[in-house]
Parts: sequence; C-alpha cells; structure tokens
Amino acid sequence: MSDYHSFDPALGHGLPHDPIKAIIAPRPIGWISSIGASGVANLAPYSYFNMFSHKPPILIFGSEGRKDTLSNVVQSGAFVFNLATQDLAQQMNQSSGTYPPLTDEFEMAGLGKLNSDTIAVPRVADAAAAMECRVLETRQLHDLDGQPVLSHLIIGQVTRVHIRADLLLDGRFDMVRAGTIARCGYRGDYVRATQTFEMLRPQIG
Repeated sequence: MSDYHSFDPALGHGLPHDPIKAIIAPRPIGWISSIGASGVANLAPYSYFNMFSHKPPILIFGSEGRKDTLSNVVQSGAFVFNLATQDLAQQMNQSSGTYPPLTDEFEMAGLGKLNSDTIAVPRVADAAAAMECRVLETRQLHDLDGQPVLSHLIIGQVTRVHIRADLLLDGRFDMVRAGTIARCGYRGDYVRATQTFEMLRPQIG
C-alpha cells in the first residue's frame, strides 16, 4: 500500500475537497486596484499572485476569466498592488464580491482612496503597503494540448512603493506588526503572519 494519495488532476482528486490550493499555501494576496475607461475604480483580491523579479521588481497575478480587473489593466496599462492585512480583511473580502460592471469596490467596501504618484490608478487608503505597477505583458494561458484555458497572466513592473511609516522598525518592514494575511487553499481559510524566524544562507568556499 502506498504512503501517498496520488492522482491525475485531469481525472479528479477523489477527495471531498480539492487539495491543490491547500498544498500551494499560504499564498500572498494580490489586492489589485485598477481603473476603467469610464474612470470608475475597481478593487479585487487575487490569490494567484507573487513577485518574480527583484531588480527590477516585477509582480505577477493570474485572473481566472476575463474579469473587470483584467479588462482595466489591458486598457490602462497600470494597476496597484495593495497589501492585505488583518485590519482590512473584512474590506478585502467585501471587495471580492461579484458586482455589476462599473461598480466601485472601494465604495462597496467602505474604503478611502489615495492618489498614486506614477499612474492614474488609486490605492487603498490606510493600506500597510502598496506598489504602483505598469503592465509589461498580459497573456492567456494554454494547456499541454495547446488549448487556451480561462486563466490570464498579468505581469507588471513596480514604479513606486508606499510603506506606512509606523510599520518600519529599524529600517525593516514589520510584517507581523502589519498583520499580513494569506490564502490557505480551502474556502474561507486564511492565515496571519504572527511570527518570523531567521535562517541565513550557508557560506560555502
């Protein structure tokens, strides 16, 4: 008998709930603000998100389906990543709702806006940190058979970083004090950063 539960994703996992998102976890939340051609702001969280380059800083997030955010960033060429933290968790969750087009999720979630410095997209007032980004590339993903899937990839380069001054301690951003949260796979499961530990790379040679 195998010590592993193994399966082909194309054939099904055979479990009460899909475990893949829970295995790839916790996942940072890309709380993305954008703006449409009409000038209406949009705000939505994406758990397919991360940083893929440091110099220059490049962020990537994935959208399953052609949502308002994707249409906005293609049209405007810009977006803002706002850090999701526990103090704004309810507002972040509120902004994830399926609202009619031309709905301002900032207003639906009771959030204020701050102007960005390098782009015309607003950022979340009181957010612990935010990064203004210009779009480098958007692409629809394809499977092994070369068939297009519903997911789209958005790649953006950071042009401006904002950090709340009270969260800088000895020159370092304190993610524990900020209360950074992340998705943990199953419906409604989140985790908050409560502790960090240091482990330096070994010096070889």
